[in-house]
Amino acid sequence: MAEYYTKRPLNRPPIHPGEILREDVLPALGISVSEAARKLGISRQQLHRILSCTHPITTEMALRIGKFAGNGPGLWLRMQQAYDLWYAQQRMKDELSEIETVASVDSSS
Repeated sequence: MAEYYTKRPLNRPPIHPGEILREDVLPALGISVSEAARKLGISRQQLHRILSCTHPITTEMALRIGKFAGNGPGLWLRMQQAYDLWYAQQRMKDELSEIETVASVDSSS
């Protein structure tokens, strides 16, 4: 699978990478959760937590899934990062609005 970049609407939350794995990747490969967990070298429970979108894709898991799916770890890490950033921004919206943006920082001081 080739890796590609997309832009998503900013008003909609990104999809958890576990949902992509559950809804698109595993069905396309025609394998069960148990078989996928075995091929990934992880427990079924660990994979179920990712597929249920309750646990993030870690760097190590991105390496495993990227190798498994043939599209590399970067795609999985970027999906997780987009997901995490969007939800953190929603939680911190009020706090972030109080922080002044500094146009430039003089590093020669």
